[in-house]
Amino acid sequence: MRSNSSSATPKAPFALTVAAFAGLLFLHIPILIIFLYTLTPDETTYTFPLPGITFKWFGVALQRADLWRAVTLSLQVAAIATSAALILGSLAAAAVYRSNFFGRESISFLLVLPIALPGIVTGIALRAAIGGFDIPFSFWTIVIGHATFCVVVVYNNVLARFRRMQGSQIEASMDLGANSFQTFWYIVFPNIATALLAGGMLAFALSFDEVIVTTFTAGQQTTLPIWIFSQLSRPRDRPVTNVAAMLVMLITFLPIFFAQRISASSSDTDGISK
Repeated sequence: MRSNSSSATPKAPFALTVAAFAGLLFLHIPILIIFLYTLTPDETTYTFPLPGITFKWFGVALQRADLWRAVTLSLQVAAIATSAALILGSLAAAAVYRSNFFGRESISFLLVLPIALPGIVTGIALRAAIGGFDIPFSFWTIVIGHATFCVVVVYNNVLARFRRMQGSQIEASMDLGANSFQTFWYIVFPNIATALLAGGMLAFALSFDEVIVTTFTAGQQTTLPIWIFSQLSRPRDRPVTNVAAMLVMLITFLPIFFAQRISASSSDTDGISK
């Protein structure tokens, strides 16, 4: 009989553990600094240690109408862009997975290209296309710009789930007399539901804090990331800007966290079922 210790996961080397913690600190210390300076009583300078602690900047932020207009606009854009991405990304994934047509791999490559390209390239291309059709820059041009990369996130998640799904389930459903809608609702949708949820959450988070593409497609509209960027040139607004930055991190952290948990849980379930 084998001992439990022989099957245990080997302990990571000390150097690797230190490197991992160093990487985490490098990534997250700037976030902690932003949080720290939301509590400073200084208006224009950053001094350490803090001369005191105050929560007044949270109250000031709550009174800023321009801040909350930007938050509302970002939430609206993210919600609509994510909804469009869920529909278009799912349909594209189903077409690529279920159909064998000429140029399928090229189509798949073109679908993921917007997120692979630098944001400034995508932004310039969208601005040129929108301007070429004489479309005024507005709320809807921001949505179009965000949907280009949100579709990619949903497409990748749903396509990966389709490839893990057993095609015999769909064939069995059709053989038993189910129509296309019944097969989708009772067989396909339950299998891809967690992929849709994870992809939608990631797409929402990406859209909410996007700044580069938004800069080229917003016109006179001001989303929250653009509002934060514009406040950096106003020293007396730095504490309020830090509060807004914390709000962005909170709103984007939650969808990413839950999407990761859903994806991990789904992967574990698939592994157990196999």
